[in-house]
Amino acid sequence: MPWLGDDKAMLILVRFAAWTVAAILVFVTLSPIEARPVIASPHLERAIAYALFGFLLATSYPRRWLLAMVGSVAMAGLLEIAQGLTVSRHGRMFDFSVKGTAAVLGVIAAQVLYTMLSRRTAR
Repeated sequence: MPWLGDDKAMLILVRFAAWTVAAILVFVTLSPIEARPVIASPHLERAIAYALFGFLLATSYPRRWLLAMVGSVAMAGLLEIAQGLTVSRHGRMFDFSVKGTAAVLGVIAAQVLYTMLSRRTAR
C-alpha cells in the first residue's frame, strides 16, 4: 500500500477508522430522528459520510476495492431498509441513491489515489 508504506500500525489505524465510521453510520441512521446530529443539509451530510466510508474501506483493503464498493453500497441499502423498522425514521430511494453514489465515488477516489501513488513509488 504505497501511501501507508510498510507501516502495519498505519494500516490498523485506517481500518479502525473505517469500521468506526461504519458504526457511527449505523447509530446515526437508526437512532431516533431527534438524536441525529445536524451539521449541514442532510443530503450533504449523507454524501460526505458515505464518501468517507467508501474511501476508508477501499484504503483499508486496496486489493479488495470492488468488495469495498459493493459492501459500502450494500450497507447504505440495508440501513435504508432498516429505517423502516424504526418508529421515527423512514428509508427513501433518493436517500439510498445519494449514499450509494457517494460511497462509490469514495471508493473510486481511493483507487485513483492508490494507482497514482503506486506508479510514483514504482519509478
